[in-house]
Amino acid sequence: QVQLEESGGGLVQAGGSLRLSCAASGGTFGRYLMAWFRQAPGKEREFVAAITWSGIVTRYADSVKGRFTISRDNDKSTLYLQMNSLKSEDTAVYYCAADRSPGQLRVGVDDYDYWGQGTQVTVSP
Repeated sequence: QVQLEESGGGLVQAGGSLRLSCAASGGTFGRYLMAWFRQAPGKEREFVAAITWSGIVTRYADSVKGRFTISRDNDKSTLYLQMNSLKSEDTAVYYCAADRSPGQLRVGVDDYDYWGQGTQVTVSP
């Protein structure tokens, strides 16, 4: 079973950038499909981006495409989310998640087996 811990959140002005990290432990990180989700106050948790074990294939929500980049370093057991051109609507708690199932990248909350505790990202107008 893998444990996940996010870091890198904070307060940033609109148009700014942040880089989130998710450190994995207790499992074989390279075997998992990984993803980022986010949850804004009063809203459901939503898919942001996902990446295959190799890092070659990625998938993004339309709302972040072209602004966010997901990547991973399997040697460091770490997942990243580079967020550029941030908007106030990006304000949310960001979670990393791991999917044990091989195959295509999935976007549903229920598709992922392990979750971190989340890191707050606040974008001021």
